[in-house]
Amino acid sequence: MACEDAKESLLSELRDHYRVNGNKDIRRRNMCSGTASPAETNTLEQNEVKCPLAPECIFEKPRFNFKYVVMLLAVYLGGGTLCFFFIRHQIKGKRTNGILDAIYFSVVTMTTVGYGDLVPDSILAKLFACIYVFTGMALAGIVISEAADYIVQKQQILVVRAIYMGEKLGPNEVLKEVETHKVKYKLIMVGGLLLVLIMVGTLFLFIVEELNLMDAFYCVCSTITTLGYGDESFSTRGGRVFAIFWILSSTICLAQFFLYVAELYTAERQRAMMKRVLSRELTFSDLEAADLDGDKVVRAAEFVIYKLKEMGKIDQEDVSIVMESFKRCDADQSGTLTESDLMKSQPS
Repeated sequence: MACEDAKESLLSELRDHYRVNGNKDIRRRNMCSGTASPAETNTLEQNEVKCPLAPECIFEKPRFNFKYVVMLLAVYLGGGTLCFFFIRHQIKGKRTNGILDAIYFSVVTMTTVGYGDLVPDSILAKLFACIYVFTGMALAGIVISEAADYIVQKQQILVVRAIYMGEKLGPNEVLKEVETHKVKYKLIMVGGLLLVLIMVGTLFLFIVEELNLMDAFYCVCSTITTLGYGDESFSTRGGRVFAIFWILSSTICLAQFFLYVAELYTAERQRAMMKRVLSRELTFSDLEAADLDGDKVVRAAEFVIYKLKEMGKIDQEDVSIVMESFKRCDADQSGTLTESDLMKSQPS
């Protein structure tokens, strides 16, 4: 019975939340973002008691530590460079400079390009290359991709402003447009950057490595896709200096591009599903399924939960977890949350 009361109370709270607690929510958001006045902060700290339910602040995306990523990449490449430099005589192929070749070989191995212009030629070198490529794939796939995604997100507003250059969009309209179509704009930005990297790489190979235009483009494509046949590669000293930075940027950029393509495709499918779910006519079975408390009446909050479940946004397990959290806060099992409940639920 208490569980049913809790469900009814939760639905009622969802329905009346913005009407009753609007000002509190605004103050809490200001506190989370650091814009609350000192007086507001003191009042909130004195009067509000925290509940075991997670506050709004924990839902904010944690700040990305870009310096940490740069340092991690530097340590990884630096360690690989030193190791490959010490065993440079066990690596055969086209050589230019000891340190430069070691850095170049580290980057080519890490990104799985593997031209074949430099290859391990001993058991120790082969073993170390195997270890290095696995750790490099993990680093590039997780940490560096997060860094690339962070940079793209920071530039989305500039992309929107560039697209709507002829129209006067206010800050709120720009932010709304970014939030509504964020995947599309990330795809546009990464696609543009990828095109620039392809053009720069092709021109560099054409001018510096003296390949013909078709071979230069072919080498670029085999590099950024990490195909790396090895018939064309960076063989000069200047070419390998350029390749160290260009290969890292272009291979990660292409990976992010395909990631955003898949994300956009998924988002479009979800949007189409939402449109179908919201536009179809309700049936008596829908009303019965949406009636969570079994009182033969479907309230607004019940309808919202039912539609979110139908869209695949949440499932029954999500609802059950939230209800369990509510019951933990509801110390007196009355089906409602009060200040006394929150006081009792605090650890002594």
